[in-house]
Parts: sequence; C-alpha cells; structure tokens
Amino acid sequence: MKHTAIVLAAGGSTRLGRPKQLLTRDGEALVHRAVRLATATHPARLVVVTGAYERDVAGALQVIAIDHRLEVIGNPDWTRGLSTSLAAAANALQGVEAPALILVCDQPALEEHHLRALLDGAAHSPVGCAATRHGERLGVPAVVDARLLDEARALRGDAGFGARLSTLDGVWTLDAPELALDLDTPDDVADAVSRGWLDAARNE
Repeated sequence: MKHTAIVLAAGGSTRLGRPKQLLTRDGEALVHRAVRLATATHPARLVVVTGAYERDVAGALQVIAIDHRLEVIGNPDWTRGLSTSLAAAANALQGVEAPALILVCDQPALEEHHLRALLDGAAHSPVGCAATRHGERLGVPAVVDARLLDEARALRGDAGFGARLSTLDGVWTLDAPELALDLDTPDDVADAVSRGWLDAARNE
C-alpha cells in the first residue's frame, strides 16, 4: 500500500520534566526508534515534526542515516498543542494523494507489526482509515486517508483529531492495550522500565 508517514516529535514533555523523545529503549532514542519503525513500512515520504528540544531531537535522528526520504520540519506553534504539529505535517504533504501513517514518540511498546496491521486495516476499510483503540476513543498510531489529513491543516490545540476519527463509520481499529502506556509522568517512565520497554540505567 502506497503511503506517507508522519512522526510527531514536537512536544515539550512538561509533566515529565525532560524530553521524552530522547528516552531510550535498547540504547536507541525513542524518536529515532519511531522513525526507524515508520521507515520499515516503506513510506513514499516520511515527515518528522519537531518543536521543543528541536536541536537535540534532530541530532538524535542523525546518529544513524535512516532514509533519504526523511524530512524534518519545525513547528513554531508546538506550545499550542499536538494538533498544530499534525497541521504542519499536513501542510508539508498537501496535494499528496496517499494515506498517511501517523505515530508519536512516547509509546515505548510500539512495534513494526502494529504499524503494518494498521496499514493493512486501512487498506480494507471502507473509509480508508485505521486507528488504535484507547478505551472509548480512537487515536494514534493511525492511518488516515488524504482527505482527512487535509482537514487536519485547520486543527488547533490538543483535541480534534481523535474526535474526528471517532465520527467516521468503518474505521478499522487496532486493539493493542500495550500502546495505552505513554510517557507523561515519571511514574509512566518507571512503569515502562519495569516492563522492559525503556532502558533502566538512562531513564529512571
């Protein structure tokens, strides 16, 4: 399935107090890991959106040359919420008629098979979309069709994208409870370390 990929890596990690993008699993920064997993799905274009800690995040992506299709773009409005980063990516991909795989950096249990399942699910969805179920809502990682991605150009704040997905009938859903653990607080980090999803020595 021809697709693009978007890695959202602009957040300020305010509640955590340090950049979650640079936490490590098996010695690899989470932002690098997310890009590597996205690259493994062979997207036509791969966009990474940075904001807070922009220089350090970009540096983490240069540790290993990942893929010539990698495009790093800055989001100067990152303090206004996650959806501004999605809007920045949507602007960068404006006019591309392909679904977009969207992922973030703070799901340390994420694996390639999750992404491939979403891409396959979207290909068989009547609306061309797939998303991960988080309780009663849908969210990332997700695959959205080009039309829905174009709508994201108008999003603002932290809400909106998941709610829009939830209004669609026929979205293929991935049930992966392990992806419910993100890294908002030090307790989240400790939980991820205890499960083997983050390195203990560097991240505790």
